Amino acid sequence: MSENVGFAGQIAPEHVSQVVEKGFKSIINNRPDMEGGPDQPTSAQIEEVARTAGLNYVHQPVVAGQITELDVRAFANHYNELPKPVLMFCRTGNRSNNLFQLAKQMDLLDD
Repeated sequence: MSENVGFAGQIAPEHVSQVVEKGFKSIINNRPDMEGGPDQPTSAQIEEVARTAGLNYVHQPVVAGQITELDVRAFANHYNELPKPVLMFCRTGNRSNNLFQLAKQMDLLDD
């Protein structure tokens, strides 16, 4: 975590107000829809609430343990273009953190 990025486990539409309260301006969702079964909120459900709340939203699903260089480069492009700070989430926050750390190692992030 830094002043520009935070990591979280799965969020739901009802958590978006807390994301706003904490000062985040953007959300990146790295969890594929239905990965957790039918009880997992869809990206579209979260995106609708996030955009209504004035947040930028990107859905970039990646599979845990199968992150590719293309995934990292796509993430870096999203991250560099989005208003900061950015909240990234997946099931536990680990794969989001992995994407961020890999992008840093490859020197792809602007900050």
